[in-house]
Amino acid sequence: MEEAQAANMDLVEVAPNADPPVCRIMDFGKFQYEQQRKERRARKNQVQVKVKEIQLKPKTDDHHLGFKLREARKWLETGMKVKVRVRFRGREIAHSHIGRERLEEIKQLLSDVSVVEQMPNIEGRDMLMVLAPLPEKK
Repeated sequence: MEEAQAANMDLVEVAPNADPPVCRIMDFGKFQYEQQRKERRARKNQVQVKVKEIQLKPKTDDHHLGFKLREARKWLETGMKVKVRVRFRGREIAHSHIGRERLEEIKQLLSDVSVVEQMPNIEGRDMLMVLAPLPEKK
């Protein structure tokens, strides 16, 4: 502690669980500032994955599905995730197998650019499936 005071610095315990504990003489304020800058740089370089969503109904016709899939393909190719939602209204929920078949069809049509991240499951009156872009080959 005397050496740290003589150097006008702080005595910082680096490894308290070591035997004996390890301490370093350093400028603790400067160390904290460098750590914050490092974290800020790491956050700036971090890639945030966006999730886009397409909504369908069990009775959605093929033409409408076609341009929804075209949008989903474009999003997947740019690296976004796509959430596909089939919304059931009224008594349609009794025929949830139709929605599951629709999601399986979508999975097959987009299999060249995506992989299923979350399999189709029912949440309330909605059936959801999440598609993620294929991992890049190195």
